[in-house]
Amino acid sequence: MALHAIESLAVEEDGQGDAVVCVHGLGGTSNTWSAVMPALARYRVIRIDLPGSGRSPHGGRPLSIGRMAEAVRSACHRLNVGRAHLLGHSMGTIVCQHLAADHPGLVRSLALFGPLAAPPDAARTNIRARGAKARAEGAAGMQAIADTLVQASVSADTRERSPAAAAFVRESLMRQDPEGYARSCEALADAQPASLASVACNTLLVTGDEDAVAPPQAVRALAGKFTGTRAGAAVVVLSRCGHWTPIERPQECARELAAFLPAQR
Repeated sequence: MALHAIESLAVEEDGQGDAVVCVHGLGGTSNTWSAVMPALARYRVIRIDLPGSGRSPHGGRPLSIGRMAEAVRSACHRLNVGRAHLLGHSMGTIVCQHLAADHPGLVRSLALFGPLAAPPDAARTNIRARGAKARAEGAAGMQAIADTLVQASVSADTRERSPAAAAFVRESLMRQDPEGYARSCEALADAQPASLASVACNTLLVTGDEDAVAPPQAVRALAGKFTGTRAGAAVVVLSRCGHWTPIERPQECARELAAFLPAQR
């Protein structure tokens, strides 16, 4: 594995073959994808810590979905990736959708986990409040946020049967830089949908039946917006699963990736 610092962005690179670029969500890092890496063994996998998340500093500027998308595009350019399969989780799915709409030549396919086009209006206020709490309370605020989100966004079955997965989510959230997390919350709260009708690449949407952020009915509605694809976007709903699909159900997510990606080669 190689670790790159690209314009202060932490980027991990593994393997050889067609490029797969992985984009985590709010509170995530490159480790969001660790458990599904076996399904990507035949690919050149590039995992990015977005600005303000994990090991990547926020840079002292406000964050936006556009700035995140540009950071991903810049990393691809610096690593000589001209075309890639994009994997996204949660907020990262919005970043991936904008890249596919605005830079179609870069994107071979989309595999989106816990996908949403943008937060609903009712959620935007809560996301801003979460960011304000992180900024005001620092590490204590991040611990409280982590404890709340583990209960709200991880399924009861995962918490009971896979406590290590729930602990992973808690740790991922607790270890975020509070100011970087606050700015990421502001970016997500301001997010606007991409122009999905112009997206022509094959697309896979995976969610959990207990995902309150990307509930199945909303994901099916999102799939209907990918009108530029020949077959439309495929939707998979995982049972007894919350919002952190690649962590809660890694084997099922790996299976869906293994079935989806070879057709794109």
